[in-house]
Amino acid sequence: MTAVTTGTPAQAPSVGTGHTRVEGRDKVTGAARYAGEVPFAGLAHGWLVLSTIARGRISALDTEPVLAMPGVLAVLDHRNALRLETDYTGLMGMRPDPTWAVFQHDRVPHRGWPVALVVAETSEQAREAAEALVVHYEQEPHDVEFTGERPDAYPLDGHMPAVTQKGDLDAALASSPVVVDAEYTTPEEHHNPMEPHAATARWDGGQLEVIDSNQGVTWVAGELANLFSLDPASVRVRSEHVGGGFGSKGVRAHQVAAVMAATVLQRPVRVVLTRRQMFSLAGYRSPTTQRVRLGADTDGRLRALEHSAVSATSTVYEFVEPSAGVARVMYDAEAHHTANRLVRLDVPSPTFMRAPGEAPGSFALEAALDELAEKCGVDPIELRLRNEPDKGPVSGLPFAGRNLAACFREGARRFGWADRDPRPGVRRDGRWLLGTGTAAASFPAGAAPSTAAATALPDGTFTVRISAADIGTGARTALTLVAADALQVPPERIRMRIGDSAFGPAMIAGGSMGTRSWSWAVRAAAGELRERLALGADIPPEGITVRTNTAEAIAALPPAERHSFGAQFAEVAVDVGTGEVRVRRMLGVFAAGRIINPLTARNQLRGGMIWGISMALHEEAVRDRASGGHVGADLAGYHVATHADVPRVEADWIDDTDPDDPVGIKGIGEVGIVGAAAAIANAVWHATGVRHRALPIRPDRILSAAAGAPDA
Repeated sequence: MTAVTTGTPAQAPSVGTGHTRVEGRDKVTGAARYAGEVPFAGLAHGWLVLSTIARGRISALDTEPVLAMPGVLAVLDHRNALRLETDYTGLMGMRPDPTWAVFQHDRVPHRGWPVALVVAETSEQAREAAEALVVHYEQEPHDVEFTGERPDAYPLDGHMPAVTQKGDLDAALASSPVVVDAEYTTPEEHHNPMEPHAATARWDGGQLEVIDSNQGVTWVAGELANLFSLDPASVRVRSEHVGGGFGSKGVRAHQVAAVMAATVLQRPVRVVLTRRQMFSLAGYRSPTTQRVRLGADTDGRLRALEHSAVSATSTVYEFVEPSAGVARVMYDAEAHHTANRLVRLDVPSPTFMRAPGEAPGSFALEAALDELAEKCGVDPIELRLRNEPDKGPVSGLPFAGRNLAACFREGARRFGWADRDPRPGVRRDGRWLLGTGTAAASFPAGAAPSTAAATALPDGTFTVRISAADIGTGARTALTLVAADALQVPPERIRMRIGDSAFGPAMIAGGSMGTRSWSWAVRAAAGELRERLALGADIPPEGITVRTNTAEAIAALPPAERHSFGAQFAEVAVDVGTGEVRVRRMLGVFAAGRIINPLTARNQLRGGMIWGISMALHEEAVRDRASGGHVGADLAGYHVATHADVPRVEADWIDDTDPDDPVGIKGIGEVGIVGAAAAIANAVWHATGVRHRALPIRPDRILSAAAGAPDA
């Protein structure tokens, strides 16, 4: 037996210092294996066949010729697939998403719906056979046209109430000297991560193992156990390295199909989505139409605020893009009404996408605030500061820290806002019109129960296990630093193990809650382990392990409005002759709790801001009314910001430690995108004098405005 010593209080803290990714070398050398790269003996490959109609039913499948093709092992469809259990309550009390239940019926609810899985010895054989499979349909008329004026729009509670109301809105608007009443639209947007969705399923001695790329291994393991009526202890999901997620990598059709095929064939089966398939099967951000009505005194102080949003969902599963939710946090008024409504269409189901609700909602609300500032003749920053609430506008709860004003003041100083001429269209640089804009940002800072285990080993190292997911955020490194500080040892003595459902339940990587929730659990386990070691305990060969669960501590948190905040600034150049818009520089200053690792935190915040550039100027998925499918469902037809579009993007933060969190952190994964598109749109107005209320701000919209068309 060996005694292991931890450090002393003089040990330099790791949290708050820049640290390169602990798995960085493995990633750049190729040693890190992603879900589609892990080798298995006897591996078979599945290829999904997707519907070519947007609504109807399958009348027949010509499978016999396909089964005779080289290497083909099986064709699974609604006639021979395993029956799934869908009558249960899953994660956080949610009902299962019907899109997971593949091959259970002959109905086709949208173009790109999975109708069969072809399994073969090689991926090439599976693809060739899948493309040769003839599927016969009975086609029905479909509806894919989204507008905000549809009479069939209806309210639906999502992860927040659909409607909130206080005060007499009409009376407050009628008595307001200054009124803004405008409609804003955002298109369908997709979050295709660099690594495609991939899963490999295999049975080993009565245990199902799934190697997957996801944002929550315990979530996926639990849902698979429910769907296939398995003992949860017999399902293990591993997801060690994930090449991006952004909300798209939860439970999906390809994982269920892989488990089905592995069960039927009793050999490992891998299913990987193509880029084109991801546009139908990986979820997306719904298009939105948002109406914002503001009533204010002449000095810009709000009397009335209405934010009403309509988004699209599928006929299979109701998902709400809660764009109006951002108004429930940002600004108050005596009359305050918000509503989120849905339209059901024959389209794939939308899902969570980075800052769901806040990203599109902040565009509408922050653009409307800018319009109000213009009408009142008040500086846009000053107008926002005049409308800072002292408590939650809807909840009435106190804010657990709201340092938005400090973000604006610091950002304005660094951006040179004081030198800004408020008049639009007066600054030029040759053929370019120049303008600057700003917007506020916020995103919830929650925490969810998680378990963790910390082990002291005789060689002086420590192993920490938690079912966390590092989807590119640097969470693995952040947790290493948290554990090192709790044990008072250098980070090099920590071995962080994540991405395995065998480690016990933990929060998913979502809602900017992952690192905050996991850090809480890791700190608790490591801190308790250090206390045990301080008593001088000898370490047996297998080590000493401490396990913790934060459920009780998180349940004891006092009710409050908990959010990260930020101030976004943008300078643009606009060529009204060509319609080109260039973002010259951006600055974001954030109040997002204690920053664990400045190196990866800045990367997260800048990444969100760059996505805001993409949202403002480029991203737009177009759906063909005739076929119900996408026009250009790939990363050639779907435009995103590239290096040439991002000359100078700076992100920084102010001191904002959360006293209710044991590490002091909040969350940074999503707040970086919030308000970024609005700041750019407001800057385009300042450059040209024309309001663009529809995203993206394409060259043709700039040209139409220059030709005298009504405001975009």
